[in-house]
Amino acid sequence: MRMTDIISKKRDGQELTFEDIKFFIEGYVNNKIPDYQMSAMLMAIYFKGLSNNETFNLTSLMSTSGQTIDLSSIKGIKIDKHSTGGVGDKTTLIVVPIVASLGVKVAKMSGRGLGHTGGTIDKLESIPGLKTDISRSDFFNIVNTVGASIISQSENIVPADKKIYALRDATSTVNSVPLIASSIMSKKIASGSDCILLDVKVGSGAFMKNLDDAFSISSLMVKIGEKFNKKTIALITNMDQPLGNAIGNFLEVIEACETLKGKGPSDLEDICIEISANMLHLANLGDIDHCKKLAYKSLHDKTAFLKLKEIVKAQGGDVSYLDYPQNFIKDITPYKILSKQSGYIKSINTEKCGLASMILGAGRETKESSIDYKSGIILHKKVGDFVNLNDSIATFYSKNIDKYKTAENIFLESIELSPEKPSKSPLIYAQVSNNGIIEF
Repeated sequence: MRMTDIISKKRDGQELTFEDIKFFIEGYVNNKIPDYQMSAMLMAIYFKGLSNNETFNLTSLMSTSGQTIDLSSIKGIKIDKHSTGGVGDKTTLIVVPIVASLGVKVAKMSGRGLGHTGGTIDKLESIPGLKTDISRSDFFNIVNTVGASIISQSENIVPADKKIYALRDATSTVNSVPLIASSIMSKKIASGSDCILLDVKVGSGAFMKNLDDAFSISSLMVKIGEKFNKKTIALITNMDQPLGNAIGNFLEVIEACETLKGKGPSDLEDICIEISANMLHLANLGDIDHCKKLAYKSLHDKTAFLKLKEIVKAQGGDVSYLDYPQNFIKDITPYKILSKQSGYIKSINTEKCGLASMILGAGRETKESSIDYKSGIILHKKVGDFVNLNDSIATFYSKNIDKYKTAENIFLESIELSPEKPSKSPLIYAQVSNNGIIEF
């Protein structure tokens, strides 16, 4: 078998066999196939696509390209949750303790942020003392005793995806539905949970910019999950403006804690209740409506907040940062952003918001960049709100005050005003499951 023949086969639109895909996945991981040939393969896939069967085979082979996690020593149903990424997306910090407080085990591996989107691991590590790089046995023990643990992804899991993703980024082949789906699902399958909830973001701050692509990738990922005997549901959620009001690592921890005390922004609470309900439903705790009631109660009676404190303490974190979080940003000089004109906020370019936050120090331009955990943005106005000239629309936080003006220029570019109030977009567009699509 030769790599050139496999490239030609896909270039001409033919279906690849399991053996074809196995040849180039194993060859690339073992450094027997050079980058230039894999680049040609990825470009052929980008233009010709993959059938469902090809995508299943690619996902399977990537998921077994390194270590896989056996969660059988954890009692009960184990559920995983994945977001495709967005700005202000701190849902994991809220959803995981809600679900765990109701007896469902969450053994979750999460990633760090890069570019304008944040990473759950960075948010957790903004809590002093908290460790996300812990041993497999400690991870299992915390999940068994506390109900949940969130740790950083192991370098030994799905090495094929790590290598291929870096090459996709360098060859402009990232935006391919089967490649995205197999990348996400290979990691979920290798992580060993019984059920998977996918939060597929769509809008200006998400990787998926339009609903057609979001429906396509959600349907494919659900099919992959079910193919590998993982009960899977995808929710398509709105990322045309930041989620909640906080953007930036510790600022998002503060907002997550406020939400778990029943005092959070309504958009953030509503999405977290919906995600939690679908996770509880996957774990056989009842129909969606019943599970919404369970999630709502756990959040509003602060049971879930107490569970977050348990999780943080079990991973070495200082829980006083959760009880009195505002005390720990008093050393930052805030900078208010004032509106330059009057009108209704018609839209917020969420990606530009994320870039402004990154400039303040909340994100990484490259994997080697360092993060200022306390930096970021608090929004005071959202889409549909009216602002007067010189109204405060946001507050910036950063140790590097020299960055304020540059970030302000980008942030103000993200805000579009209108004399008329815009129509309201749904927070959640649809649920995609093995039973079909339910539009909201």
